[in-house]
Amino acid sequence: MPSAQSPSQSPVPQPVELFTPAFHQDPHGALAALRQTAPAVPVVTPNGLRTWLISGYEQARELLADPRLSKDMRVGRDLIPRNFADPEKQRAFLAESGDHSQFPQVLSVHMLDSDPPDHTRLRRLVGRAFTARRVEALQPRIIEFTDELLDGIAGSERVDLMEALAFPVPFTVICWLLGVPPDDRSEFRRWSNLLVSGAGTPEVRDASVSMIAYLRALIESKRTEPADDILSDLVQVSDEGDQLSDDELISMAFLLLVAGHETTVNLIGNGTLALLQHPAAREQLATDPALWPAAVEEFLRYDGPVTNATWRFTTEPVEVGSVLIPEGEFVTISLGAAGRDPARYSDPDRLDITRSHSASVAFGHGIHHCLGAPLARLEGQIVISRLFARFPALRLAVDSTELRWRSSLMMRGLEELPVLTGRSAV
Repeated sequence: MPSAQSPSQSPVPQPVELFTPAFHQDPHGALAALRQTAPAVPVVTPNGLRTWLISGYEQARELLADPRLSKDMRVGRDLIPRNFADPEKQRAFLAESGDHSQFPQVLSVHMLDSDPPDHTRLRRLVGRAFTARRVEALQPRIIEFTDELLDGIAGSERVDLMEALAFPVPFTVICWLLGVPPDDRSEFRRWSNLLVSGAGTPEVRDASVSMIAYLRALIESKRTEPADDILSDLVQVSDEGDQLSDDELISMAFLLLVAGHETTVNLIGNGTLALLQHPAAREQLATDPALWPAAVEEFLRYDGPVTNATWRFTTEPVEVGSVLIPEGEFVTISLGAAGRDPARYSDPDRLDITRSHSASVAFGHGIHHCLGAPLARLEGQIVISRLFARFPALRLAVDSTELRWRSSLMMRGLEELPVLTGRSAV
């Protein structure tokens, strides 16, 4: 039962060291326990910062659209020093020279790290290039490329599906969209993996510097030799004379490159694993392919690719149920926990591909709802459906307890997904 005290009288509890290696392997039980404790709980990130974790569906949906939670990291970065839970890590942070973050400011002037009116302007300009028509036009190419990869898998008894399928499809698609040359892609992959880890290490900071230099050069090449891709369009796009600045172009390209493939890689991996562990659902889909769109929505709820929304901070005290979050503190909204909230979903720990879905928060909610969500859903459905149609006897090559999940504050994804292909369908 909530305390009878008013939120303003409630003492702030000690933050929980939540994001341990054990947590990343199986977060759902720990998140369920936190949900029963309080609607907002202070936790500590691996780099020592304190943030309030939100684990309920209704609270998540409300706060994702609450204007009192800002995403303007030009302001938020100045709040970092005072929100360290570990004094030693705070001293180390303050002693560092140069930028105040593992992400230089040029990577934080995109629409995901801004508030209106800047966000409104940026999203309008990007929306002119990232259109539904462009996404739909990719479908034949995605099918063709997926089938080529499945042809390659057919020659192997055992494969890692993350490496052989889940990564290359969305990564290649976003490189098509942005016009990234094939020779540059391996380095970008390494930088991307580091930047979404949330580790805050010197290696991550080095990756961010390298990413900026790469994107600056790529943008300049699109300016001098434009092609049929979104990045060329972003360089040229304007709205009543308004255009993206060079820093905005770099930041937006960074957002699209990382968000444009990381989420879909994990949607494919997590959704495939869910079906490997639930043969009855596979049989349902084989019998009734019309269930595939609902199945993808259930994969997003059951073990979605984005475990936590990107950070927000309070611009004034915000009440979350019985808890008062003070002004100037960071808030982490757990999309993964919201998808397993029994107050919203009956029997939430059960995969049910016939479940009715509405108002999902898997890709966020409100003005920051993911612009690329339709592309992620399209790729996820194409890849997973064609995989199981081609390999109906597909099965895990190891016990599920041997699978390892990436240590990331934002993404929920497997390091590897080893499978035995069985016999390919004719």
